[in-house]
Amino acid sequence: MILNYIWIAFFAIAFLMAMGKTIFYGDLIIWSAVINSSFDQAAFAFEISLGLTGVLTLWLGIMKIGERAGVIQFFGRLIAPLFTRLFPGIPKGHPALGAIFMNISANMLGLDNAATPMGLKAMQEMQKLNPKKDTATDAMIMFLVLNASGLCLVPISIMMYRAQGGAANPTDVFIPILIATAVATLVGLLALCIKQRIRMDRVLWTWLGGIAAAVALIVWFFASLPSDKVQSYSTFGANVILFTVIIAFIGAGVKKKINVYDTFIDGAKEGFKTAVMIIPYLVAILVGIGMFRASGALDAFTGWVEQMVAWCGGDTQWVGALPTMLMKPLSGSGSCALMLDVMKANGADAFVSKVAAAVRGSTDTTFYILAVYFGSVGVMKTRYAAGFALLADITGAIAAVITAYFFFT
Repeated sequence: MILNYIWIAFFAIAFLMAMGKTIFYGDLIIWSAVINSSFDQAAFAFEISLGLTGVLTLWLGIMKIGERAGVIQFFGRLIAPLFTRLFPGIPKGHPALGAIFMNISANMLGLDNAATPMGLKAMQEMQKLNPKKDTATDAMIMFLVLNASGLCLVPISIMMYRAQGGAANPTDVFIPILIATAVATLVGLLALCIKQRIRMDRVLWTWLGGIAAAVALIVWFFASLPSDKVQSYSTFGANVILFTVIIAFIGAGVKKKINVYDTFIDGAKEGFKTAVMIIPYLVAILVGIGMFRASGALDAFTGWVEQMVAWCGGDTQWVGALPTMLMKPLSGSGSCALMLDVMKANGADAFVSKVAAAVRGSTDTTFYILAVYFGSVGVMKTRYAAGFALLADITGAIAAVITAYFFFT
């Protein structure tokens, strides 16, 4: 329901902003800008879906091999002590648990192209257990919030953008991003456990403590590396793991004596169908976001916040990163463009540029995830998914600003 109201608000606010600019400033061009943005975003939504088609076809084919070879089920059993508590509605050994594990693992390694198909596979498996096909289950909401909180151990793309922007040390945002995204994930997870009345027993606390220890170990490892080696090591590790997964799936299929090629084709066909199915949902979300931004509502809100912070006597250095912060839940490409714009205007090593980078990596693109994942299985009633995902977004953004002040001032 909240997603419905948010979507309506995009159009209503854009209309009021355009009307106000025309009445008070005589701006007639604003209407063309808003309408043109709707056309551009609709075309962009189709381009995203088209771009995803090949990736979905590849990875859902690989996932089908893993499923028939028993690898997905193996991962499900491996992570069962944690996931059976976080996802009590999914039976032990169900393929959904393995797909969820693969998706979250890919996200943590920064492998976005691989994570999305695995996430869609997880949604399809959970939908098979869903008694109300148009309504999100608790398990789906938990999965979506974990994705939206965006726990990423290796922010490869952000380090790459900083390197291209001429940063003296492109990897200096690595630890702030890791801390911010870990905080966002923890807050989103704990809040949902309270909402869904999941009992926090010793096993769950042990797993969460182990994950926290792993994050701390990664921070220590990368902090001990020379700055010029962090990006190359992280990229190397992520890609080796990804290729190893592909080989392991194929090898398991050969061992099980299944027809690996035909199995891949069966899964690939599902990928093509899924890519087509998500187009309407992407168009709906991206058009609303585009018109909201083109109307000037985003810039107006940023200016108002800066005035309020200054009036309260606060430091306004971080406010230049606010557009990136606000755009991140709405559009991955939009937030990336805004981050790059901040870097271009202020220099890659400026404090506000580092804040923008930390914010950009703190969480994932909430409304894109909601549109793609729920849209892929035809879920229309998302219940409280958007609200809790936005809670993780806000927490991650605040943590990113605080850690940036700690590390860079």
